[in-house]
Amino acid sequence: MAGAALVWCPFPDADSARAAAATLLDEQLIACANILGAIESHFVWDGARSTGAEVGVLFKTTDDCLKPLVNRLGSIHPYDTPAIIGWRCDAAHPASLAWLAASCGQQHADD
Repeated sequence: MAGAALVWCPFPDADSARAAAATLLDEQLIACANILGAIESHFVWDGARSTGAEVGVLFKTTDDCLKPLVNRLGSIHPYDTPAIIGWRCDAAHPASLAWLAASCGQQHADD
């Protein structure tokens, strides 16, 4: 059975986060997207320190879909250079693993 993986990504607003989640669900690259409330981001961009309001999203997927998810998210994200960070999980409940495997399409395993 495939393992679990997560992807963290901030968005400029809830609407763009919802649109990305809908696309990724339709394409079976994720089983779930947790769209969090407003977050305050502090960062350096083009050599200048800045702040901004964003919406954070935690995407749940399988380790087989991790790479295709990161690639697809990068292509649909509204930012030119989105912060997309993914990782494989060390542990997950068997029921969670079964749900992820059933929800995330195996056609993406080789992407």
